[in-house]
This record gives sequence, structure tokens and C-alpha cells, in this order.
Amino acid sequence: MKRKMLTAAGIGTVAVLALTGCSSGAGPAEDGSVTLQMVESLTNPARTDLIRGLLDEFEAENPKIKVNLVSPPTEQADQKIQQMLQSGKGVDVLEVRDITVGPFANNGWLHDLGSDLESWDGWDALTDNAKAASVAADGKSYFVPYGFYGLSLFYRKDLVEQAGFDGPPHSWKDLLEQASAIQDPKNNTYGYAFRGGQNANSNVVAAIEAYVMDDLDVENAFLLQDGSTIFAAPEAQDALDDYFALFEQASPPSAVSWGYPEMVAGFTNGSTAFLLQDPEVIATVQESSLTEDQWDTAPLLVGPSGKAAQPLAVAGWGVAEASESKEAATKLVEFLSSAEPATEFAQANSLVPIIAAASDDEFYSTGPWTSYVTMTENPDTYVNVQQPRGVSWWTEWIQKSDQDVQKVLLGSMTTEELLSSWDEFWTEKYASEKG
Repeated sequence: MKRKMLTAAGIGTVAVLALTGCSSGAGPAEDGSVTLQMVESLTNPARTDLIRGLLDEFEAENPKIKVNLVSPPTEQADQKIQQMLQSGKGVDVLEVRDITVGPFANNGWLHDLGSDLESWDGWDALTDNAKAASVAADGKSYFVPYGFYGLSLFYRKDLVEQAGFDGPPHSWKDLLEQASAIQDPKNNTYGYAFRGGQNANSNVVAAIEAYVMDDLDVENAFLLQDGSTIFAAPEAQDALDDYFALFEQASPPSAVSWGYPEMVAGFTNGSTAFLLQDPEVIATVQESSLTEDQWDTAPLLVGPSGKAAQPLAVAGWGVAEASESKEAATKLVEFLSSAEPATEFAQANSLVPIIAAASDDEFYSTGPWTSYVTMTENPDTYVNVQQPRGVSWWTEWIQKSDQDVQKVLLGSMTTEELLSSWDEFWTEKYASEKG
């Protein structure tokens, strides 16, 4: 993800001082005043400044509550938060992500906000997706989302038109056709910003899920409705045939190692025509040399059935179980999740908003955000699904799957072997969990 402005070193120094010099858990003072400690995870300077501004507003409305904001460097933040939760000190309110909520909750470190949210007057203003994401599989509410990250296709309008196409690709096969037609290495023009490096697995899985959509278990999008993994489906092989053809026929050779920064740079510097990414990239492209009439976004690519699986990544604000100021901490979470602060935060960070009325805002209803509105308004075509990111072996999976994608790109593993390996991995993990 894009992080900019102040130096990471500067933030790190502040974070270390905050982590070592402050601790919460003292509870309210004799005069009823409370000092909360809030820790963010996806730190960047502009984001931290925005959060601090929102906290200042909260403090003005609640003069007996002071909030200290701790902002560790992103690369270390989740580990720092875990250490603080484990110690039972130093954190009242924290950033909870879909990849951390599982282990945090399983260890009893997160407070269940369920009963508080039932009486919260801001609940009805949330989107259905936000309401659903705030309730875990066990029925408890460990955080309130602040927004979603969802995939869409960034595309060069001018290059698509020059190649003779009437509009952007609708399906994965359309993407392969258009990207291959645009590919022109001699002029440093390539069809697709392929993800071959860190987190390469995510786009492979997105293609597979689209191809098996009719049989997909939407509550666990790594499984089919019959309980087998998506990697064992015959359609998964069709998906990989098309997906890896994008690398062979329509991507720069250097994309074999491209992660987020390189993919985005490939699109914004004008060398690639298509990019599959989260909405936060919108602001990056708007700041690039590309002009408004050169690019746009389109909905997520569909599979053979005409449907796509949209695995919305989510994060939000939660309360530590060890906090001795849970009432004040919950009040802060509800403030940050209310209409104006939540919409301001979502817009500033290019997130799919949690407030239902936000879709009527010109910010979301015009320009490159319209593809997200289209997907939201057509849930039968762009189906929201849940991936099992909370399982204890998720980090192990990411490491293994990224390595396997590299092997395929380098020719040391076939796509058939990749699918067999992934099917075996998930089948064995779920079997061991049950037994």
C-alpha cells in the first residue's frame, strides 16, 4: 500500500517512545477523567495526522477523555500490538485487521462490543457489508470496520481505444485479449501489470474464484459448496491457463518480481495498460503524470458464468479486553465509526465506505469511484465473499503460495502441480483442525 510524506524513521522513534513511556490500564482518575491509549497498524504520516485530528474532535466533545495515539511503523505494527495485548498493558483502542482478528480474539485479547453496538444510534447508518463484517463467526463483535479494500481494474482509456476496443475488459478472457493486443515491447508498452512478487497469490486466487463462482462457498471462498477446495475444481485449471497467459503474452518480463510498488509504478508511468488493485491507488494515479482522460477504473473481472467474487479486505477499530476504561474506549470507537468521521477517514484513505449514505456523495458517485458503486449496486454479479484470513496458518499460506507462483513463473513448477499442492495444503489444514 502507498505510504508517504514524513519519514518512517521519525514515526518509529515516536512509536518506541510511546510504547516504552506510556501505559494505559490505570482506569478513570478520581475526578472521572480518563486517558486512553490508541494504537494504529497501517501507519503513514498523512493518515496519522488525520486520525489525530479526529481524536482532537472527540476530546473536544468529551473533555474528560484524553487519547494518546501510538503509531508504530507499519512493518512492525501488528507485532507491537500483539506484544501490548499479550502484556495486558499499553492499549485501550486498537486497529484490528481481518488477518489479525482471528489470533487476537482466540487469545481473549479483544473485548466483545456486541451489546454496546445494539444500543448505539449509529448502527443503522452502516452499510450491510459493514454490519456483517462487524460480527465474527462466533457471533461476537471484536471491531467496527472503518472501510473496505476491494479490487477493481485500472485501465488506460486511450490505449484500449487505440487497440480498437469499445471499452474496458469485462471478463478475464477479455483482459487477456485486450492486454495481448496492446502489448508492444519495442515501444515500452505492455498490456498488464502482473503481480509476480510479494502477495502474488492474491490475484491468482481472484481469478480462480471467478471461474468457480457458481459452486463457491461465499462464507469461505477457498472452498466449494461441497466442501472441497477451490483448487481441486476443473475450472481452476482454466483460470490458471488464462491468468498465467497474461504473464507470457501481455506483461513486462520484470513483472516476475513485481509487488505493489512496482505494479502501481508500471501503470502510473504509462508503461502498462491494465492494473488490478485496491481503491487506494486512485489517489496515486490522480497524482501521477496520467491525465484524467487517459485512465479510469472498471469493475472486477468476471469468470465464465458472468460473475466475480469480491473478497473485501477489512479493518477497523476495536477495544482491548484488558482495558480498564472500556466504556470510554467504546465511546471512541463509536465516534470514529459515526457518519462524518467515518466518511472523512474513508475518503482520505480511498476506502470503500462503511456509511450507507456515502455512496450518494459526489466523491464516490463520479470518476474512478463509479466502478465501486456499480459493483455495490449489482451484488448478484459482483458477489461479496469471505476468505479465511483469520485462520492460524494464514501467514504460512501466504509464504508458501507466493513461492509457488514464483516457481511457475520461473518454469520449475507447472500450474497443475501448483493447484495440487494448494489443494493438499488446505485439505490437510482443515482436516487437522477438525481432528
